[in-house]
Amino acid sequence: MTTRSIPGAPSSRRRQRYRILIGLVLACTILHAHARGFADSLDRVDSLLQAQVDAEKIAGAVLQITHHGRVVKSLAVGMQDREARVPMRVNSIFRIASQTKAIVSAAILILQEDGALVISDNVGKYLPEYTNTTVALARSDGAYDIVPASRPITIRDLLTHTAGIGYGSGTAADLWEKAGIQGWYFAHRTEPIRETVRRMAQLPFDAQPGSQFVYGYNTDILGALIEVASGRTLERFLSERIFEPLGMTDTHFYLPEGKANRLAVVYGIAEDGTLARAPDASNMRGQGAYVKGPRTSFSGGAGLLSTAADYSKFLEAIRNGGKLDGQRILGRKSVELMAANHLHDIAYRPGLGFGLGFSILEDLGAQGAIGSLGTLAWGGAYHTTYWIDPAEALVVTYMTQLIPATAADDYAKLRVAIYAAME
Repeated sequence: MTTRSIPGAPSSRRRQRYRILIGLVLACTILHAHARGFADSLDRVDSLLQAQVDAEKIAGAVLQITHHGRVVKSLAVGMQDREARVPMRVNSIFRIASQTKAIVSAAILILQEDGALVISDNVGKYLPEYTNTTVALARSDGAYDIVPASRPITIRDLLTHTAGIGYGSGTAADLWEKAGIQGWYFAHRTEPIRETVRRMAQLPFDAQPGSQFVYGYNTDILGALIEVASGRTLERFLSERIFEPLGMTDTHFYLPEGKANRLAVVYGIAEDGTLARAPDASNMRGQGAYVKGPRTSFSGGAGLLSTAADYSKFLEAIRNGGKLDGQRILGRKSVELMAANHLHDIAYRPGLGFGLGFSILEDLGAQGAIGSLGTLAWGGAYHTTYWIDPAEALVVTYMTQLIPATAADDYAKLRVAIYAAME
């Protein structure tokens, strides 16, 4: 007897394919529902940031939240340029200032893996002018004495901001001012960073190496050291070893002219408490020389421009042990070293330690802020911030342009809103 197929009836193989397809659809639906559940509960973040814009506390902002390696929130609110009525976009570009430090710190660890240096090395091995440095010690009469440093500065001292080097406003501020080296802003300089760092070595520092946490030019000196150790400019080294592998196509020291229309405007707070556009002047309180400047000095401490999406790629690579989408920029054990507290007996901030490029949350009660132990974080002078929470597989990048931002409360409120949404 011959068996004939009934037209339109599915065969056994087709039924099996249907079952597989239905299973995949159900699985995707479940995953999507979970993602939407997290994203929907994050709607309070939208209203929070919009309220900040409506109250003129910020002109606009971009937020990206990545959870378990997947973007669950990419949000732009307010204006990139209020006067020109240009809305903020998720690909708007921001001056990230000190968020540059984590990237340059990672670059030092890359060179260590290359065998080009060891972070316990003396800085003078690569920058000879740092072989013998000095320290300014304040006297009770208001003057100061200049004495030799108690020991050579190491690369690790620079990574942890324990080299005793500030931003030129310490005990011997008069000498730093005379040398024209104060503050974190470098974009206006016509001399290469290597030459500025060379001149720094002739000035007295603020504390003995290894004695205090002193935030300052440490990472700018590391940038010059990278140039010497690698034989490339800092810009080229970061591009080849970090930006290109991670696909960070919108991260630059100086903006290509074709991207100038995406650079967010810097705002400040006027005397009446309202937002005011910062002057066009090329200084740290102005718009800066990031588009039409001399494009000569690559500041490893505060020089980069980036987007929330680009910077999140770097953070996600750190969270993932040094790799992203199959591209490894750093070994897993090097990332563990970066994320360890290196301060120990050196006083810092309550509840926080400091690793190689960012702070580390070590005591929730002492810090008094919501989060997870082991969270890595830092920010920039133009009021940008980020954190990596390994315990929750969470990466948050928040970008706005406000300087000074001493009265802003968006950081704390945003942090609470995000953690409150977690199951």
